[in-house]
Amino acid sequence: MSLQLGRNQFGSIDNIGKVLSRVEANALLNEWVLNNRLKLHMSQVAGLMAAWAHEKLNLPEDQCWKWEMAGLLHDADWDQWPDQHCKKIIEHLESLQIDPEIIRAIASHGPVHFGVEPETDMDKMLYAFDELSGLIHAYSLMRPEGYAGMELKGVKKRLKEKTFAANVSRDDIQDACQRADIELDFLITFILKHQANFQLPE
Repeated sequence: MSLQLGRNQFGSIDNIGKVLSRVEANALLNEWVLNNRLKLHMSQVAGLMAAWAHEKLNLPEDQCWKWEMAGLLHDADWDQWPDQHCKKIIEHLESLQIDPEIIRAIASHGPVHFGVEPETDMDKMLYAFDELSGLIHAYSLMRPEGYAGMELKGVKKRLKEKTFAANVSRDDIQDACQRADIELDFLITFILKHQANFQLPE
C-alpha cells in the first residue's frame, strides 16, 4: 500500500489566513478519530506546536493557532481510513478552503511515506514533534509516576532500545532534527517541559 501523495502543491494562496475555529477543529477531530489514544497523541502534538510557535518564534496568537491546528489534525484520517492516510484529510481541508500552509504541513509530516519534503518551519516542526512525542508518551505509560520526574537520559535510553515503541521511527526522528537544525537533546527537553500538560480536547 502506497501513501505517496504524488503532488507538492496543496490548497490555494487565495485561502491564506483561513482556519477552522477551535470548536470546528475539535468537532472534526472527534468525528474522524474514534481512538482516544490517537486523539491524545494528536492533541499533544498540537500543544507542542502551539508552544513552539509562541515561545520560540514569538508568533501572534492567530499564527500560533495555525501551528496548533496543523498538529491537531495531522493524523485525522489514520483511525478510520488508514489506506487514505494524509490524502483524505488534505482533500477535506482543501474543500473547506483552509490556509495552504496548514495543509502543506500535514502533507509533509512524513516525507518517506507521503513524498512531500518539509520546507517551512511549520512543516519541519510538525515532522520533528510527531514521532518523538509518541515515544515519550509511551515511556510515560510504563513509568509508575508517568511524566513526573522523567529525565532526558531516560528518554535517550528508550530511544536506543529498538524494541521499545518499535513502531516509532528512529530514522525519522534523526532526519527531522537535522532538517529543523535542532539538537535532539533540546527537542526532548522541550517536549518534557510541556507534554504532560496536554489533555484531550472537550
